[in-house]
Amino acid sequence: MIAAEVCEKGENMKIFLASGSPRRKELLGLLELPFTVLISDVEEKLTETDPVRLTESLSKQKAGAVYEKIEKENIYSGSFCVIGADTVVFAENERGEKEILGKPADKKDAERMIRSIKGNVHMVCTGVTLMGKNQGKFFSNTFSEKTKVFVADLSEEEIRDYLETEEPYDKAGAYGIQGLFSKFIEKIEGDYFNVVGLPVHRLYQELGKGDVYGQ
Repeated sequence: MIAAEVCEKGENMKIFLASGSPRRKELLGLLELPFTVLISDVEEKLTETDPVRLTESLSKQKAGAVYEKIEKENIYSGSFCVIGADTVVFAENERGEKEILGKPADKKDAERMIRSIKGNVHMVCTGVTLMGKNQGKFFSNTFSEKTKVFVADLSEEEIRDYLETEEPYDKAGAYGIQGLFSKFIEKIEGDYFNVVGLPVHRLYQELGKGDVYGQ
């Protein structure tokens, strides 16, 4: 039994997704749970520099903002769970430091990112927070998943051709694993869906834990 099915006393658990991302909506839909999108309008505070702690912090901020909105505006009075998530791509730079690769500012920035990950391995981390109330009792659980992504050594022509597409410019790390860039992914170690934006299996497991549905 998982959170969205029934609580211990038979009360339905309503799920809210604190994200307007089409990819996250699609991935959450794989669990075949009814859910409502309620977008977080929180001003994200980047208080962490470590990629893992950063994703967890941002996911908690997003979930917390939607939780407060539900409470203050009396959107739902029963048991509910808010899912907040944030994903970052990061790689080691020439100095051996972890560099977070966000969405590129322009074509030159996208090229820099592609060159930094080609012929190399980088990490994708997604932080997730589950926050809500079960039979009036507050709960909050934050976790993260990391996936290693191995990218082929792209040729100059392949880099040039890829940068001419629209794909790199709205994606963290300047690529989409489920799009045109897929032909350059040699292998991954970890959850594929985590790279897309939501660790489906881990989320399924966490939704089934006692903090969420009351056992």
